[in-house]
Amino acid sequence: MQEIKVLQTSPDIVVALSGEIAAENADEFYAEIRSLYDRKPADITFDCEKLSFIDSTTLGTFVKLLKCVKTDGHSLRLKRLQPRLKKLFVICALDTIMEIEA
Repeated sequence: MQEIKVLQTSPDIVVALSGEIAAENADEFYAEIRSLYDRKPADITFDCEKLSFIDSTTLGTFVKLLKCVKTDGHSLRLKRLQPRLKKLFVICALDTIMEIEA
């Protein structure tokens, strides 16, 4: 189960993620974030400290969101990823196209 907690919407969007985001809830995750972004486009930061699991579908969802925000001149940032989750982004070379902070 995932939890998406909006921490701020101005000037940037900051969202804390916790739990698991996988194929069964990735569409819901995307829709919620996209709706938030569409209301007021801005840079997006995901605080992933409490995110415990993602799968390949979730990686694709982050890429979809990245394409959307970059098209509008904004950025997408992931911070405080657990080492094993960060490794997935590195293995897939996604750390070269999106900002991943410690």
